[in-house]
Amino acid sequence: MLPSIDAALVWFRRDLRTDDHTALHHALRSARQVWCVFVLDQEILDPLPRADRRVEFILDGLAELQAQLAALGAAHGVAGTGLIVRHGWARDEIPALARQLRVQAVYASHDDEPAALARDAQVRGRLADAGIALHTSKDHVVFERSEVLTGSGTPYGVFTPYKNAWLKRLTPEHLAPWPIEPHAAHLAAVPQGMVAGPPSLADIGFEATNLSSLRMGAGARGAQASFSDFLTRIDAYDDTRNFPAIKGPSYLSVHLRFGTISIRQLAREAWQRGQAGSRGAEVWLSELIWRDFYHQVMHHHPHVVSRSFKAPYDHIKWEHGKHADALFAAWCEGRTGYPLVDAAMAQINQTGYMHNRLRMVVASFLVKDLGIDWRWGERYFAEKLNDYDLAANNGGWQWASSSGCDAQPYFRIFNPVSQSEKFDPAGKFIRRYLPQLATLPDTALHAPWMARPIDLAASGLVLGRDYPLPLVQHDEARARTLERYALVKAERANTAG
Repeated sequence: MLPSIDAALVWFRRDLRTDDHTALHHALRSARQVWCVFVLDQEILDPLPRADRRVEFILDGLAELQAQLAALGAAHGVAGTGLIVRHGWARDEIPALARQLRVQAVYASHDDEPAALARDAQVRGRLADAGIALHTSKDHVVFERSEVLTGSGTPYGVFTPYKNAWLKRLTPEHLAPWPIEPHAAHLAAVPQGMVAGPPSLADIGFEATNLSSLRMGAGARGAQASFSDFLTRIDAYDDTRNFPAIKGPSYLSVHLRFGTISIRQLAREAWQRGQAGSRGAEVWLSELIWRDFYHQVMHHHPHVVSRSFKAPYDHIKWEHGKHADALFAAWCEGRTGYPLVDAAMAQINQTGYMHNRLRMVVASFLVKDLGIDWRWGERYFAEKLNDYDLAANNGGWQWASSSGCDAQPYFRIFNPVSQSEKFDPAGKFIRRYLPQLATLPDTALHAPWMARPIDLAASGLVLGRDYPLPLVQHDEARARTLERYALVKAERANTAG
């Protein structure tokens, strides 16, 4: 296929790689010369804390993306190719740069978050005023929007039928990579006067974090290294994924979030290995399908961003006032008196990561033990998580609060002590993040307030001084939650009647 236009601009967003990149592929196939840009969007960045690991992760990824684009161009005899980086409002910067470069089209990947859709609509209008097209395409998920529907043409609201339909629809073509290398000769040199590559953290008003000490492996090379490591463990994934002290997860969620690795590559490997008999790969593929599921929920039901998927749950009376503020602060700071909950909160606060099993435990505790509105926890995760993704985060919190698609029943309430005993039986995870409890015996570690006085004395631990007493008693909190959710049960009964 011969190029149909003279020049195009590829707008990188949550797809920081050159390998298997849909928008870059289409641009290189369509235009004789192609430039690439990333906008450090002040609309997104300005509300963030000045020390934010995600910003540092992005800048590291942009530096590698710059190097990849330069190498691709050089390999095809084009000197000076690279990444144009702008710091400003994307809705202003993209139309301005497109006009400056005199391109006929801008290519980008879909982003279905409501704020992103509003931004893209405004960019599309401004580009159209200048006679420039905006072409967006699927890249972040395997199946999006309305690609997997029920037999009656409606979106799925329950995961298992969605997963079955997803798998039935899947073919090797859906997971085939979009090649870049054969068309890289169409990359154009960055125009003179335009700086290629990212600025420093200080240049955009941010501070360094502890990201480098976390050994996350930023950029596409880091993503591939993490994936290679996970493939050595993937067969055991189903057996190890729920234990936070074990290296069981893939640790790829942050790379999926920022697109430093292709979802097609991951799903292809999981699907093939699952078909070959790997139970671990099969279960991990289900986790990737959950991701697609939550994205299609947000596409069809954008109200979930601020309200419950199930409307009756918006009538629940949550704790409020100074009492609620104090409970929430204790949860955020890991001062609940429940070691597994507190260790999990220490993990997210210190690293920006939280094990998936623990995300469920701490969410259930906040909502159903402390009686706090799930939206408070969702916002806290949005601020702290390196891999924060609106659709997945929202879906997970609504699942925990029983208000979302295919959520756990309202009467299912995680017991933080039994969860601790089951998934951190030797207390290795707890001891790592709560060293003040390290000398307690395993039997006392999960519920220190029930420890024998002799064990407390031997450990030198004074409850209420070295570690807090429980904020609530779980059995009493469970009873209050069932009462709090009773109005949902009553409303359902009235509706059914």
